[in-house]
Amino acid sequence: MIGLDTNVLVRYLAQDDAVQSPIATDLLERQLSVEAPGFISIVAMVETVWVLQRRYKVGRSALAACIARLLQADVLVVQHQPEVHAAMVDYRDRNGDFGDALIAHLGLQAGCPRTLTFDRDALRLPGFDAPNE
Repeated sequence: MIGLDTNVLVRYLAQDDAVQSPIATDLLERQLSVEAPGFISIVAMVETVWVLQRRYKVGRSALAACIARLLQADVLVVQHQPEVHAAMVDYRDRNGDFGDALIAHLGLQAGCPRTLTFDRDALRLPGFDAPNE
């Protein structure tokens, strides 16, 4: 297994660089295999979504499709895959941030029945509550 940094994932998904995008595509589509997969850490996943959203202005449904594409690739291992998938669904279907949805699902997986936040947008997502004032 070989780790993949955010910039490799962004070059692959955005296809925005004449030199690096073909290299990233070759890596993900031809060099990686089920026997020797690429590893996407939770940090690289969140950074990738953030970069695509902020820098490339990719919309919510297209971002969810990018996440789903990475999750479905047989040659990729995504850290905390079930929580990433659940966060992607919440992000796609509700009004909240992917990173916030992932925080809630990782908390649930760790045994936290809820995550406390002051973030009004995060409070729209399942798994969040406001602290008692």
